[in-house]
Amino acid sequence: MKKIVLSFVALAFTIITLIGCGGSKSDPKAVATNFLNARNSLDFETAKKLSTPETGKLLEMLASFSGMMPDSMKNEAKKIKVSIKDIKEEGDNATVTYSESAKPGDQTIKLVKKDGKWLVNMSKEDMGAGGEEGDTPPMEDTVPADSTIAVPGQ
Repeated sequence: MKKIVLSFVALAFTIITLIGCGGSKSDPKAVATNFLNARNSLDFETAKKLSTPETGKLLEMLASFSGMMPDSMKNEAKKIKVSIKDIKEEGDNATVTYSESAKPGDQTIKLVKKDGKWLVNMSKEDMGAGGEEGDTPPMEDTVPADSTIAVPGQ
């Protein structure tokens, strides 16, 4: 009898989860929130399901790098809170402005609508610059002034 009850509870949970996930795909705010929370929790498989194929490839790269992160950084990443500030829809494109507890200021994430579902659409440039222009320091700020570079053969 216990097995039947547990099976029923598991089935009900699965149905509720599927309905919940299905409903969020038509809403840019929910997709962006779910994507960002999954990314911050290092749940790259869930984030991939909410992404375009190009974004999925970038997430695979992030997943490989996350294996090198110390556990303390992973735990801190999971604590990040996301707050959606604004959503601008233009046809099959949307831009979501959000903030994260770990980073001051607003950031943006782009979404596209494919087959009636909103998907996060990030490029390498978005990942490298954190989605915001000016976030990447100029090269001269990243190399100490007193450093020397050895050139082979000289």
